[in-house]
Amino acid sequence: MTTVQSNSEDIEKEAPPLDRPKISGWNFFWPLALSLSVLLIIGYYTSNSGAFGQFISEVNPLIMSGALAMLILRVIMGGWRISFISRHALGFKAGIRSQLAWDFASNISPSFVGGAPLTAYYIARESRVPPNKPIAIGDVSAVMAYVMLLDQVWFAISVSLLLIATFSMDVIPPSVGLLGTWTIVAYFVILMCYTGLFAYATLYRPDLLSRLAKKLFNLPFLRRFREKVVAEMEGFELRAAVLRRQKSDFFLRGFLLTTGTWIARFGLVVFIIWSFVPDVDLALLSMRSIAMAMGSLIMPTPGGAGGLEGLYALFFKDLMPDTSLLAPSLLAWRILGYYVFLVFGISLSTRHLQRTSSKK
Repeated sequence: MTTVQSNSEDIEKEAPPLDRPKISGWNFFWPLALSLSVLLIIGYYTSNSGAFGQFISEVNPLIMSGALAMLILRVIMGGWRISFISRHALGFKAGIRSQLAWDFASNISPSFVGGAPLTAYYIARESRVPPNKPIAIGDVSAVMAYVMLLDQVWFAISVSLLLIATFSMDVIPPSVGLLGTWTIVAYFVILMCYTGLFAYATLYRPDLLSRLAKKLFNLPFLRRFREKVVAEMEGFELRAAVLRRQKSDFFLRGFLLTTGTWIARFGLVVFIIWSFVPDVDLALLSMRSIAMAMGSLIMPTPGGAGGLEGLYALFFKDLMPDTSLLAPSLLAWRILGYYVFLVFGISLSTRHLQRTSSKK
């Protein structure tokens, strides 16, 4: 099975010692506190004392189990994708753990940093545990670059669907007004153009991104990072060359796995709301789920903490006949789509520390 793998002349094969990215307890607690605070504020203005009991009584257990299935599918498809792209140097279970590590890292890291540094560290360390096969640092970067490229392709497809759907349904809630609607549409168009440019530059003209990075980090307040960024961009150009050499079936399989991952992400909120609003317009609900996910990409907080709770209220409040159920359903969504990955991350970190201690 063909996948991302570099030749020795392209990317270094001997992996140097890895420096573990530093994450403090503050990285974990402040996004969680912000998320819960905004949720409480929404609950204060929309719910009543019996809202949570009413929510539990009105939920269809069978449909709600579909939400749990979306959570499981998201992790399985994401882990399978990482394992596949690594030429199965990472086994299926290791791929799943790596996907959980990525979700955890993204939820505790600032958006401009992302979860990539911690995930690269975790994948490289995980690959050194039998029966996995050691992966060089350059190859880990190639795996992550391709996964991010696949995500960018899906962003472009999602935005295209949203723009088409706006002609036949209220994808953007009427409550945002005309100015708000055109602002969101403009954001979607910019996002689609950016993702297209990112994909083109990654596969065909990585030198464009390299030149842009060099100019950007020549600014006085960024100049101290320039040397490190330039070195990373040179490695990026090599990894892009590796990606260009892959066969078409590799791209197709990677795309299909990415499709499953993102359908599961979009489907989580659909099943949650459908479980207590049985007559909801599923097509509109699905489009708004995609719109909310695309809107979360510009959230400045880790995991979209605080902002995503607001987007949930904006996009789904008018689809609920009883707005007192907004906060309980929001809590259910954040538990399955956010809080659970924080718990998984703590578990993975504990497992890593135990493994490290046993080797001493």
